[in-house]
Amino acid sequence: MTAATTATASTEAARARSHGASRPFALLLVIGGAVGLFASVVLTLDKIRLLKDPSYVPNCNINPIISCGSIMRSDQAEAFGFPNSLLGLVGFAVVIAVGAGLLAGASYRRWFWLGLQAGAVFGIGFVTWLMYQALYRIGALCPYCMVVWAAMIPLFWYTTLHNLRSGVIPVGRRLRPVVREAARYHWVVPALWYAVIALMILKRFWYYWSTLI
Repeated sequence: MTAATTATASTEAARARSHGASRPFALLLVIGGAVGLFASVVLTLDKIRLLKDPSYVPNCNINPIISCGSIMRSDQAEAFGFPNSLLGLVGFAVVIAVGAGLLAGASYRRWFWLGLQAGAVFGIGFVTWLMYQALYRIGALCPYCMVVWAAMIPLFWYTTLHNLRSGVIPVGRRLRPVVREAARYHWVVPALWYAVIALMILKRFWYYWSTLI
């Protein structure tokens, strides 16, 4: 085997162990990450102002239901002993960096994609918990928190879909048609997810919305 053949084989093996991504998915990571990062920055700045001045009223305090202050003053706003928005600052910055790398032509090893998947699972699990707390424990909504929810849903869904389609997450023969159809109608899951959240919000605070009609 010649040196050229060996080098070619090594290159092909390295590519086989790495996974790139489509441009639309890379753009989604950059745009979704930027939206989440923006909301996290606003929440962090408001939290700092609130710590400096307990009487501070955030601009997103609109009515008894849309009230960032109620969320920020709750125990759930510091689930790990520090403001939750700090997790968003780090997490969404990483997502943007990954997306930018993909746009530049980078490909990542399987362990990297699995790490991103783990982060997406944690993120969607955490915002789902925060959503439940906001609706059924705190009884208020924060617009910027909802922006984070809205950003996490497609980030989680399309990261999972990418990993299933690329083989990062192994899929058995029987499930391959399911993954293929999910990719074909990829917009259905996020659309239904948003619809369910909207209905939950409508039902939970109907006693207030009905007074506005």
